[in-house]
Amino acid sequence: MDTPELVLVLARELKGRTLMMATAESCTGGLIAGACTDLSGSSDWFERGFVSYSNAAKTSMLGVPAALIAQHGAVSEPVARAMAVGALAHSAAQVAVAVTGVAGPTGGSADKPVGTVWFGWATPAGTFTEHQRFDGDRAAVRAATVRHALAGLLQRLP
Repeated sequence: MDTPELVLVLARELKGRTLMMATAESCTGGLIAGACTDLSGSSDWFERGFVSYSNAAKTSMLGVPAALIAQHGAVSEPVARAMAVGALAHSAAQVAVAVTGVAGPTGGSADKPVGTVWFGWATPAGTFTEHQRFDGDRAAVRAATVRHALAGLLQRLP
């Protein structure tokens, strides 16, 4: 499914369950929120988006402990989880998706090469995380991250 189609399906499912969603984005810089709000009427199911690109923003906007970032790095499972939980705690949403990764072309390392992305999804059923590695340039990594984030939330709706 392409991104606009995923958004349409997600919108229908969220509205049908009377759920609101929030996003917490780092490597995508608001592209997930942008894809959602491209759809007219999205205020019925999209509550808010956090673009927490810097580590300081992750801490101040979402409550991610600075010590957690220092210990594991911003691109990590614990930080993705904390971002998703923080998006719920700092919004009126019932479900949230969070992404943190290395979109490139710089910033990669042996442990976290370009294309590495951690996802977090927070729902009433719990918090879920997943790691993916996407190929391609910066735009391709970010576009794949948006699609995977939306599809992952759709799969995890209560």
